[in-house]
Amino acid sequence: MKKRLSEETLLFINVIKWFFFSGFVGIIVGLSTTIFLKLLNLSIITVSHYPYYFLFLPIGLFVVSLIAYYFYPNHKDYTTDKVIESINNEKAISLPSVLKAFFLPVLTIASGGSAGKEAPCADVGAGLGSILAKILRFSDEDRKKLMICGVAAGFASVFGVPISGAIFGLEVLYVGKIFYDALFPALVSGIVSYQVSSFLGITYFYRPISLVPIFSQAFFIKVVLAGVFFGVCSFLFVEIFKLFEWLSRRLLIWLPLKGILGGIVLILLTFIFSSRYLGLGLDTIQACLEGGKVIWYAFLLKILFTAITLYFGGCGGIVTPIFFIGATSGVLFAEIFKLDIATFSAIGLVSLLAGAANTPIAASIMAVELFGTKIAPYAALACVVSFLMTGHRSVYPAQVLGVKKF
Repeated sequence: MKKRLSEETLLFINVIKWFFFSGFVGIIVGLSTTIFLKLLNLSIITVSHYPYYFLFLPIGLFVVSLIAYYFYPNHKDYTTDKVIESINNEKAISLPSVLKAFFLPVLTIASGGSAGKEAPCADVGAGLGSILAKILRFSDEDRKKLMICGVAAGFASVFGVPISGAIFGLEVLYVGKIFYDALFPALVSGIVSYQVSSFLGITYFYRPISLVPIFSQAFFIKVVLAGVFFGVCSFLFVEIFKLFEWLSRRLLIWLPLKGILGGIVLILLTFIFSSRYLGLGLDTIQACLEGGKVIWYAFLLKILFTAITLYFGGCGGIVTPIFFIGATSGVLFAEIFKLDIATFSAIGLVSLLAGAANTPIAASIMAVELFGTKIAPYAALACVVSFLMTGHRSVYPAQVLGVKKF
């Protein structure tokens, strides 16, 4: 009896400990996310007054890569992929890397670069968790938990998805496994971070999808086929990114010159196609979720614009582009099979995340948080199929293979 009481007491103390520290991480990440998003929105509004703002892309990417080259010689060491690697290897993240992840994406996106807004928040969150663990002299294992809390809090507060954000922070580390030791602190930090940023005025997208057809065998098969299609799109996304990474490595020139070259190519592509594929692309995502149409190869163009941006001088995340690619590929699938565009655009948005990032559980929960409960069973099915179809590939190569998919 005495031993049991001692064990329960220890567990209670552990719960209190992680409630306090993960909550604190949630607060500081919520604050940093709010500052980042307001700064990013201000910069986007400022440049949007100029119709040809994207002509500054070579200068913007040059400046970003110049700063990275001289002040952050290991500038690729703290992308989200490297943060995952640091967490898995229980390595610390330095303060300069946190600052880099905060400011350089703003300049990249504001100048027109195609990148996401989640990586700065998640990467900064992981860095802040690492710094806090160092100050408190935590063990390597506890530092790992705090860094996971930071990733979860950043993802939750940037997209307004507290539960799936927390699960994403756990699920993205391993393919097919979840680090349950950090489940409680990740949930606390995700929820707290979301509440802090909401309280400080950040508003989030939420669009319940109500037009979901009555269940039938035919519709069930179409959802499975949609999962296969989105898995193929995820496959293309990962492989094209690998190709551009290889091209960037093979181009042995000064990094800032790569930024200029990348900017020039993006300007040419913008004049040929459209400025729709620059920046975050939130207007296009929302239009697709409202039933709007886009050209059938829009998702391929977004992959191209994003790969050039991130491997030729730019800095930022890839989840927001994944949302764009998923939503637009969903439009294509819906038009081919004469289905509701909004429904399959929403399913595509989360399915691409499930396939490309190997996070089917987080993506399935995100479908509920963003689009309501009616779409949940179909989105979850498509997410799992997309996850399986991508195979052992990932946009985050540092993910540890926890289970074979076949």
